[in-house]
Amino acid sequence: MFTLVLIVHVIVSLVLIFVVLLQSGKAGDLASAFGGGGSQTAFGTRGAATVLTRATTICAVLFMITSLSLAIMFSSGAGGTVMEGVALPEGAPEESEELSDPVEEPATIPEEPEDPPAESSEANQ
Repeated sequence: MFTLVLIVHVIVSLVLIFVVLLQSGKAGDLASAFGGGGSQTAFGTRGAATVLTRATTICAVLFMITSLSLAIMFSSGAGGTVMEGVALPEGAPEESEELSDPVEEPATIPEEPEDPPAESSEANQ
């Protein structure tokens, strides 16, 4: 089922790209809103929907439906994590194993004896 929806999605995507590229631009565009063309609408006059605009709407709706379907199908099948296939390094404990030894505190670094500053008559001058 996933493969079928994926194939339909790719075909609808290609048809949608093709249909959008075939459409011609509107003559007025946004420039007509600022005094050009003399129309009373913000984005120019709009005629009846052509076959290409209807095809665009249908393809866009199908694209959204197949996108949502693919997202739902993909997320419902994903039960694990991305780290399941990663091999653990040698000596690393398994996930089910618990560490039996308590955590040892790190060894303290012995302090070095501080040398007293040498008092000499040369240093004071």
